[in-house]
Amino acid sequence: MQKPNHLTPEEVRCRTEEVLAAHAGLEGPLLPILQALQSGFGFIPQEAVPQIAEALNIGRAEVHGVITFYHDFRDAPAGRHVVKICRAEACQAQGANALADATLAKLGLQWHGTTANGAVTVEPVYCLGLCACGPAAMVDGQVVGRVDSARMDALLAEAGA
Repeated sequence: MQKPNHLTPEEVRCRTEEVLAAHAGLEGPLLPILQALQSGFGFIPQEAVPQIAEALNIGRAEVHGVITFYHDFRDAPAGRHVVKICRAEACQAQGANALADATLAKLGLQWHGTTANGAVTVEPVYCLGLCACGPAAMVDGQVVGRVDSARMDALLAEAGA
């Protein structure tokens, strides 16, 4: 498969058709379909939404609502590295809000934004289970505790931001 930002509408249509066929017998297949598309493309292409809605006999708005409700679904490709910053109360008490604000400001991003060079996407996450080691972050699935601004700078530098 080509890189996600180089997909043709025909590639999206064909792959979506394959995913829909593979999930045709499931009850409540919307989430597994969206998960399969995100796994294959790295995001859920907007062009797939009408096709999913028609196949499941639901509205496009319902499909869109599910995509936007769940934080792990993306409607655009993520950067090569994904940095998630914990937003739960325990991490907030340890300075996670200031860390998040400083990180986003440094990169010139909003939540779910990707750096111009495509290296890093920053996302919020609600509890990584490191409450005693906050503020916590996750970089490409690897959990990191006690993240201060210097450690975040090092993580971002490693990721190429």
